[in-house]
Amino acid sequence: MKNMNYWMLHIALFCVSLGVTGMVPATAEEPAPVERPPLVVALDGSGQYRSIQEAVDAAKKGDTILIRPGAYPEDVTIHSKENVRLIGAGMDQVTILGRERVGVFHIGKWPYGATNIEISGITVNEHGGHAMGMFNGRGIHFHHARVKGMLFTQQVEDVRIEDCDIGGSETTGIQFANSQAVMRGNFIHDNDHGVSVAGKSTVRLERNVITKSLFEAVIVNDQAQAILVGNTFVKNGGGAAFLGTSQNEASGNIVSLNTYGFVVGASSRVHFSYNAMQNSGSNYLRSGTPNQPAPELKPDSDLTVDPRFVDSARDDFRLRADTSLVKIGEFPYLGALPPLSASR
Repeated sequence: MKNMNYWMLHIALFCVSLGVTGMVPATAEEPAPVERPPLVVALDGSGQYRSIQEAVDAAKKGDTILIRPGAYPEDVTIHSKENVRLIGAGMDQVTILGRERVGVFHIGKWPYGATNIEISGITVNEHGGHAMGMFNGRGIHFHHARVKGMLFTQQVEDVRIEDCDIGGSETTGIQFANSQAVMRGNFIHDNDHGVSVAGKSTVRLERNVITKSLFEAVIVNDQAQAILVGNTFVKNGGGAAFLGTSQNEASGNIVSLNTYGFVVGASSRVHFSYNAMQNSGSNYLRSGTPNQPAPELKPDSDLTVDPRFVDSARDDFRLRADTSLVKIGEFPYLGALPPLSASR
């Protein structure tokens, strides 16, 4: 018995010396980090800050800034920040007016960027021809907001612009330069050009309505790549122009009630499929001075048909229940907005 106890003791000591986990009590798990309360901005002093910029400067990684209703007479810059959310009370309740510089709201600035920034629930006014700029950043989510003027991006990656109202620019509504972005569910209106994609940008436009552009709803240039899927381009100078050496796809769009439809440059490449075309001039053009009709560009899958909008005179571009633009190819419906009888 003594020999047995002796060997059991030595075996236990040997196991401990080897670090056998079953012989060592488990350590307690570290407590989860405590979520910090939001930083609140209010003009009347009911929050911690009276200005948005003060709250942005104080924000740390993971912070949320809440903006209470009001018109804020300031310029705002978010740079050298990571994982910060800026949430306004609503685009009809929070307006950033600007003060001195060109461009009222900047995300990132040279040489500093910003990473994983979310912004929503605000209106940004233009100043000096620009309203909002995104520079040298990554992971920017801008949604449920309004921009009165141009939104400009340069060398930003993983940008999402969703469910926004962007219009009133004397040049371009949204301009992408050497950027990677997705635009989804936006209403873009009353600009010279709706969207410009330039440089080496890669941009996907999906389910957007672009209307009342003086020139094209979308222009793609240089070495850019654009994918246009399920958009409605209506009542513009033109639908889309694909120029330079750009590489593009246009599928499932409604291009209607414009002066002309698609313009294709000599060195650009476009794959067309399942678009609904009905414009006062040519639906397909080769770029030139002037542009030349090019009916040979029409693929078999494209349609020439009245989309049957609910009320185009009043800018209601939803499809009527009797539209023929349902179950076309892989699309449940063409264009940005579903028929009245269909659900999203």
